[in-house]
Amino acid sequence: MSARGVAIVLACVAMIAIGQILFKAAAGQWRLQGWTWQTVAGLLSPSLLVALVIYALATVLWVYALRTLPLSVAYPLFALTFVLVPLLAHYAHGEPLVGRTFIGAGVIIVGVLISVL
Repeated sequence: MSARGVAIVLACVAMIAIGQILFKAAAGQWRLQGWTWQTVAGLLSPSLLVALVIYALATVLWVYALRTLPLSVAYPLFALTFVLVPLLAHYAHGEPLVGRTFIGAGVIIVGVLISVL
């Protein structure tokens, strides 16, 4: 397992998590009122467009990471996205962090460690 490959996967995790926060912001900007220009403009919000670009870059980076790491190592690391997104959602959107969130994050982290080490 290469440290560089792990770093690339962790960069993908961060990018996907940021993309999710931007998707949430874009969802709050949507005003779906039939197929009007206002609806189309809402679909093309800056938050959505930036999130899509980040996802595209993360996908290319992910494919590159798979050149250096086996999928059986890279994919469990990708589960760390499920730890990072709730934390970012709390700080960016004020979503609550409750005990079960921390318990779930702990279970995920332990699972990743078991899978990768």
